Amino acid sequence: MMFWKARDLALDADPARRFLPWLVAMIVYLASLALAGMMSLSAAVDRWDRGLTGTLTVQIPAPATGTADDAVARALAALRATPGVESARVLGADEISALLEPWLGSGTLAGELPLPRLIDVRVRAAAAPDIEGLTAVMRAAAPGAVIDDHKKSLDRLIALAHTVELVALGIVVLVTLAAVATVIFITRTGLAIHAGGIELLHLIGAADGYVARQFQGQALELALKGGLIGCVLTAATVFLLGRAAAALGTGILPDFTLSPAQWGALAAVPLGVAVIGMVTARMTVMAALRALP
Repeated sequence: MMFWKARDLALDADPARRFLPWLVAMIVYLASLALAGMMSLSAAVDRWDRGLTGTLTVQIPAPATGTADDAVARALAALRATPGVESARVLGADEISALLEPWLGSGTLAGELPLPRLIDVRVRAAAAPDIEGLTAVMRAAAPGAVIDDHKKSLDRLIALAHTVELVALGIVVLVTLAAVATVIFITRTGLAIHAGGIELLHLIGAADGYVARQFQGQALELALKGGLIGCVLTAATVFLLGRAAAALGTGILPDFTLSPAQWGALAAVPLGVAVIGMVTARMTVMAALRALP
């Protein structure tokens, strides 16, 4: 039922009316961007976790003269004989160039640089080999070999991502509180402006709930308008960020492409803000009316 359309108070003439939609639009925009960033980062962390868990990289340094083929062969044999190692594979020149591309760009002279040989190692999660023992084995087979344990780097990266997610969640909470404070202020202003009309409604027998419905209806209508504006701005910003991240093509930045479920969560933000505004307006009016003599 569109109860906000029937009003006995001239709320449409309130000067604060024209500011509330834009304030709500800004609040929805900030909250939605923070939520979109949090969801994108969470999805990126899940991809990193799936891609790097259970993997090691062995680096065989390039010798001053000749090739590292003998050292690579010995390292491969030692790895394949190590309990807990599922597979060991030497990365080709094209794969190494692809790894260097985010930092050196395409068309790099990787073939002319003294790059180490890389061995991609997959280990069993339930029975992974001891890293220190495996390092000693590798150095015996190939002097100067280095093992990169992705789990340590991944744990630090996940901890940083979770910190950023907490900051984003804090932003969502703060802008929600700002929305509540804004509605309270505008509702109290309206109560002061229409004090005479509210008193007249009471004299003719209007209940407090009847008066509150008029204010909550106005809050819902204006919040929905502002939420729609904020939702459109958010969609445009997320689209542009996704295009920019795709244009870089480095694979370092989180992917800003959202799933249908994530877009649904963003669409729920303006609706949630509108409901919060309506409930806040009702509670503010009811509290003020109960305090009247």
